[in-house]
Amino acid sequence: MTQRESGPYSVAVLDRILRPVKDRLIAPIAGSLGSRIHPTTITVAAAAIGIGASLMAWQGRYGWAFALWVANRVTDGLDGAVARATGRQSDFGGYLDMLLDVVVYGAIPVGFALGRASTSLSIAVMALLAVFYLNITSWLYLAALIEKRADHGTSARGSTSIPMPSGVVEGTETIVAYAIMLLWPAAATAIIWILAGATLAGVAQRVAWAHLHMR
Repeated sequence: MTQRESGPYSVAVLDRILRPVKDRLIAPIAGSLGSRIHPTTITVAAAAIGIGASLMAWQGRYGWAFALWVANRVTDGLDGAVARATGRQSDFGGYLDMLLDVVVYGAIPVGFALGRASTSLSIAVMALLAVFYLNITSWLYLAALIEKRADHGTSARGSTSIPMPSGVVEGTETIVAYAIMLLWPAAATAIIWILAGATLAGVAQRVAWAHLHMR
């Protein structure tokens, strides 16, 4: 592999396979939708749906939580497509989308833990949130360094506003893990620990790459 293919900013396998499929499915909708709705409105709506999924998990209504989680992910995929289709891409739009994604990704396990009186689940959720904190720091700062060095920043960016250093866990893996957790609540603690461990491995991957290539 070349350095570009093996770097931490390469797109993960599942995302690389599924993203073009998603873009093709959304493209016909994006053009017509964009004439009526601003991309930022879609971004905020997606976040509201995601918070709704968290609240449903809190209330133990896992069927509704799952449905809203899927709706959140579908809606979240529309904002960028609409922005590109209508020429409304902006740094603020990308920034807000990423910020609200972080809110939703944190809210789902918190809502789940609040709805179940389980010490082991609460510990697992706290560990996951701590790992998420490390994960966000590891890729945001590395993304800034890649951009600063102009180190394949444009090719790393893809359909996002900044370079996206990849890890073991990407969007697809997290979507699937949360979906399984909502469909199979009894396995939530184990799923969360697996997700936390895989995410931490991605952090280690980026640190190792930065140590080799950014000294």
